[in-house]
Amino acid sequence: MASRPSLPSFRPARDPNVEEERNRRSVAEFLRLEVTGGVMLLIAAALALFLANSPIADDYLSLRDHHLDIPALGLELSVGHWASDGLLAIFFFIAGIELKRELTVGELRRPAAALLPVIAAVGGMAVPALVYVAVVGVGDGDMGGWAVPMATDIAFALGVLAVVGRRLPGALRTFLLTLAIVDDLIAIIVIAIFFTSGLNLWALLGALAGLVLFHQLHRRGVHGWYLYVPLALTIWALMYNSGVHATIAGVAIGMLLRSTTGPLEKESPAERVEDIVHPFSAAVAVPLFALFAAGVEVSGDTFADMVHEPEALGVTLGLLVGKVIGIFGATWLTARFTKARLHPSLTWPDVLGGAMLAGIGFTVSLLIAELAFTEAPQLEEHVKVAVLLGSVLSALCASVLLSLRGRAHARATEASADTSGPPA
Repeated sequence: MASRPSLPSFRPARDPNVEEERNRRSVAEFLRLEVTGGVMLLIAAALALFLANSPIADDYLSLRDHHLDIPALGLELSVGHWASDGLLAIFFFIAGIELKRELTVGELRRPAAALLPVIAAVGGMAVPALVYVAVVGVGDGDMGGWAVPMATDIAFALGVLAVVGRRLPGALRTFLLTLAIVDDLIAIIVIAIFFTSGLNLWALLGALAGLVLFHQLHRRGVHGWYLYVPLALTIWALMYNSGVHATIAGVAIGMLLRSTTGPLEKESPAERVEDIVHPFSAAVAVPLFALFAAGVEVSGDTFADMVHEPEALGVTLGLLVGKVIGIFGATWLTARFTKARLHPSLTWPDVLGGAMLAGIGFTVSLLIAELAFTEAPQLEEHVKVAVLLGSVLSALCASVLLSLRGRAHARATEASADTSGPPA
């Protein structure tokens, strides 16, 4: 039998624009993953430490301290300060969006569900501050750094959880995320109140007027990045000149975005903007901040000096011990004396592991260290090393416990499946 001639296969030609758009979206989705953000931060911090302790350390420090001023706008900033005051405002912008979403459509919208993580966040910030004050008070040190061990770095924390906690209940991630949102809010308030210098009322009023204009344009449905981006930059510059830390502008703008969907919308404006900005924040803004903030000299002499510095000890113990006592203790007391209860899938050892994980205080802790010890550069460097040390130790302890908890949950799931048998 003669074989039939094969017909030519007609495959649609690939549209390079479609392929490029698909690849772009894939990269963006990848960058949104918490584990990716944590890895980017880790790489940037490691590179900063390498550069600061390498033969080219002087060149690295010279670049960090090099000024890129815009005198006409009152912006006199070094490269390092552009990263902490400018790029980090993008990180806080994302934090503002997440906070607004949690308050309107998320866990913080329901007081009953939010009670435990909210109180845990308060305890997880108050106790580390008290630990710092106690250690520094005994050692007669500088009380100005009390806020350094208060903050939790959610990118690092959720990044570690994504690696070691794949078999843990999803409720733990929700608990940590809600806790971190409240943590960010308290940190923002602390920065705004306690680290404001030389208030310029006219510049502050100008920034507030810009925020009102932003809100009115957004409320009336006015579209166009070419309107909002220049306005946001103007608000940021005015906030910087007001004496209030410029990152507060990012938070305020983020919270102005509408986080609920309209009748004909698939996603809210806040979600659309976050989808665009979050990859840049995770891949560029925060790692660049870490690149210039985490570059401290580390040697045997550094650790020898830190042992005798109550400020460094207070920060390390605040993150490593204070966070655990504050979060776990506040959660247990609330569940013990109120009607609030843990999610049914969670156990107290899970909460303990999450509390250890919250001791990873990186981005905001480094920022507050810069603000608190501006007049004492050497002490600032040592406190930054203490932040890194406390964060690494917290991550290691949390990783061990959460890995064990993941195995326990996996065994429990397998045992439950064996006893339940096949469905009828």
